[in-house]
Amino acid sequence: MRIRIPVPRGRREPDPVERRQPLRVRGRDIAWLPPLVVLLAVPVVDWYTSGDFRIISWLVLVPGVAAAVCRVWTTALFAALAMLMYVLGDNSWPHQYRAGLPDFILVALGGILSVLACAVRLRAQERMLHMRAVVDTTRRILLRQLPPDVGGLDHAEIYLAADSEARVGGDFYDIQPSPYGTRVVIGDVQGKGLEAVEAASVLLGTFREAAYHEAEPATVAERLETRMVRHLRYCEHVGRDDAERFATAVLLDFPDLRSERTDWGPDLTGLDAVTVDVVNFGHEPPLLVSPDGVRPLPLWDGLPLGLSELAPMPPRAATVRLAADETLLLVTDGVTEARDGSGVFFPLRDYLTRALAAGPPVLDPGSLVRLVRDGVLAHTGGGLDDDTTIFAVRRASEPMRRGPGAAQRAS
Repeated sequence: MRIRIPVPRGRREPDPVERRQPLRVRGRDIAWLPPLVVLLAVPVVDWYTSGDFRIISWLVLVPGVAAAVCRVWTTALFAALAMLMYVLGDNSWPHQYRAGLPDFILVALGGILSVLACAVRLRAQERMLHMRAVVDTTRRILLRQLPPDVGGLDHAEIYLAADSEARVGGDFYDIQPSPYGTRVVIGDVQGKGLEAVEAASVLLGTFREAAYHEAEPATVAERLETRMVRHLRYCEHVGRDDAERFATAVLLDFPDLRSERTDWGPDLTGLDAVTVDVVNFGHEPPLLVSPDGVRPLPLWDGLPLGLSELAPMPPRAATVRLAADETLLLVTDGVTEARDGSGVFFPLRDYLTRALAAGPPVLDPGSLVRLVRDGVLAHTGGGLDDDTTIFAVRRASEPMRRGPGAAQRAS
């Protein structure tokens, strides 16, 4: 389960070598400490045992512990120290029973096997880190990092992957400014795995092109449907078993937020509210969160992307007005279908209503998505059965100009 939150300025992500070290205190590696404790503890305990019962051969545990937490050369060093400590301990008290050569061979063989096991462990970790880097790169390409106030919109998003190792799934979202208005999309591809990721990437690529070049949101919606159908036909042609996949989505169009081709921040001066055209492809309806409460947007019901052949009809857009103090909350079914231990679905609207009534209104996108995230995780006990995306957007409080130079707020 992963939360997609940018790393604050001044902080850096952990280096892969640092992440590989399981024992660190204040940035310092202390992986050598557990095998050292075992190395010193075994002779001390052996001193207090009776003459007929020796535990000096337990030194074989030393390289085994080191193999679990240390590097190869450190494990080899502890294996050598264990053999040396065995020889010293076994010969230091002649009045006691001596384990002798057989147990020495046991300690030596345990050290050799521990070094080999450590090498295998580190190679597997390197492979895992490499695969994780590939997945992270795929995620950054698929779900690109959006600049603040893009297209005249404040936004915040949190993505929780049901598969904590995969860290990416079929949920997708994006914001695309254009000369015809700012367009927003959020969706969920049916199913999981790399096939769902591929379908999501296909839809996002089409959205980014169509949302910029097409003047009408209905045309953008048609382009998305056409591309999904083409993708499914290709899967059928090559004999893949995901030819019946579909995707739910919501397309938002803000025609008042038109921007020049070199300006990602339209001027909102004098606008009390902005118009939003919403096309729904069988997705969860967006919730409008305002100081007066929470309500779903009245939308036309549409078929999910990829199913237009079942009932061919042009997409229909519903038009609403979004005031400056109102925020649109969009989620995937990982939120609304999240269950607790009794199988009860997460009551998103009731939860938000109670949260807003209990304290000051939480209307900014960042606080709103964190509120929903905390509620979902508390409802499910921290486990998720499906990928979950929480996305909030509202009109920017101030215009943001982004030309060739650095971004700065207009004064």
